[in-house]
Amino acid sequence: MIKINLLPYREKEKKENLSQQIFIAVGSFVVLILLLVWLQVWINSSISNLESKVKTAEATLVALDKKIGDLEKYKNDKKELEQKLGVIATLEENRLAPVKTLDNLAMLVPKDIWLVKITQKEDRLNIEGIGRDNIIVADFMKDVEKFDPIKSVDLISSKKTEIAGVTLQQFNFSCILKKGF
Repeated sequence: MIKINLLPYREKEKKENLSQQIFIAVGSFVVLILLLVWLQVWINSSISNLESKVKTAEATLVALDKKIGDLEKYKNDKKELEQKLGVIATLEENRLAPVKTLDNLAMLVPKDIWLVKITQKEDRLNIEGIGRDNIIVADFMKDVEKFDPIKSVDLISSKKTEIAGVTLQQFNFSCILKKGF
């Protein structure tokens, strides 16, 4: 005998399969949406974390730039101070040179010569004085020419003059100083 089942079980299975497929598709879509939302939150937090690191690095950079600027200022100040100290040291070394030179020049002056005026402009030294006669003035001129700081001596003028009834020789000569004096 033939049995005929008139119940729609195949249609029921098809409906169940269709509802399972819809459930799986909707579930997959929901999981995909949740995964995208999580990915968006994670990327946003990473971006904000990196932005905070960039701000911190920029603040550190500004602080370091300020320190470098201060360091450059200190280096310039140090260089300027060293230059000033060098000038002071040079002045300290050379401050007694004119005094020693004049003292040594005074030692060269014989007893019959009286110096009236000594002036110095740059590398020239002008000596004015009075001597008893031409020979003493000439000898003094030779002694001055042999003096170490003097390069050369040129007679500018020599003339006889009378002071208190005594005839004396008034002289004026110019000396060129060696470099460093």
